[in-house]
Amino acid sequence: MIGKVLIFLMVAVFSIAIFSVAQKQIPAQFLGGKEIYSPSDWVKEDQIKVYGDKVVMDIPGATWASFTDTNSMDPFIDETSNAIEIRPSHPDSIRPGDIISFRTSYGTVIHRVQEAGKDEEGFFYIVKGDNNTAADPYKVRFDDVKGVVVAVVY
Repeated sequence: MIGKVLIFLMVAVFSIAIFSVAQKQIPAQFLGGKEIYSPSDWVKEDQIKVYGDKVVMDIPGATWASFTDTNSMDPFIDETSNAIEIRPSHPDSIRPGDIISFRTSYGTVIHRVQEAGKDEEGFFYIVKGDNNTAADPYKVRFDDVKGVVVAVVY
């Protein structure tokens, strides 16, 4: 009798789990994934209007960005992607997970912020391309930041 009750409970729990999975995404932690930084909420829901024939985004100071074929941000951004970015008003508004464009001696680079901090020279960001194995070997300074990517259009 106890065995039948245990089997019934196991089937019930398994059925509830299957039903839950069918209605929602499976949490990444359940499948062995780990929490990683994601971009901040730069554009609020009330700033986006979706109509039958167009999408309107009310983003003050927005600029258009396109990319070259470096593969550093594959598969998220590639040379055929386009993006909307904004200039952050304060250095501490940029957080790990945000994707920033910044000036270097090689030109403009777009990478994800891994770490934000402050040292004797001021605010800095440690960045890394999603497809790169290591972080960039320099600190990005706020004065070199051109923008924060707030939307990607494929």
